[in-house]
Amino acid sequence: MQLVPPWLEKLLGTAFFSVCRTHGAAARSECNMYCLDCNTDAFCFYCRSSRHKDHQVIQIRRSSYHDVVRVSEVEHLLNIGGVQTYVINSARVMFLNERPQPKSGKAVSHVCEICGRSLLDALRFCSLGCKVVGIKRNGNTSFMLEDISSSTTRMISSSSTRRGEDELREGSQQDIYPPTPPSTSSTRRRKGIPHRAPFGS
Repeated sequence: MQLVPPWLEKLLGTAFFSVCRTHGAAARSECNMYCLDCNTDAFCFYCRSSRHKDHQVIQIRRSSYHDVVRVSEVEHLLNIGGVQTYVINSARVMFLNERPQPKSGKAVSHVCEICGRSLLDALRFCSLGCKVVGIKRNGNTSFMLEDISSSTTRMISSSSTRRGEDELREGSQQDIYPPTPPSTSSTRRRKGIPHRAPFGS
């Protein structure tokens, strides 16, 4: 069983944000795209339109001089469980590779198993690259989506069952306790027919 997709390690070792040799004079000439079908080098926006139009392409972005990818672009391709994510510019992202972090001496609750970087949540890895190393070192996790499908199915099934039971209970209560008719005590009664005052002589 293949625990790491063949294109992922190539992606993690690719240099992004260089100027495209073909479209260097254009405004959007930085090479921040990667094609999963071709699995070669990074390319720019214009190369995508001309050479990778119908291919599966993901866009790499930058945060604090480090490469990140949006979760929404890879979660249908990889099991990203155990990797720390961050919200940057209203989008949830994860880092491609580990980031060196000087030791501060402060006690932290959660750290990356591979590089020791502090994490926000109780997770195992700070980046996709560290998860690759963890898979090769321990083999107790993977990027294959099949690994999470069964647990996800169980969660959905359990949720559906609970929802059905709740709806059944609500329906039973409605049958046992019919709605109370509105009270007539507070209903306004129409006043008598108004009479016009007689004209004075």
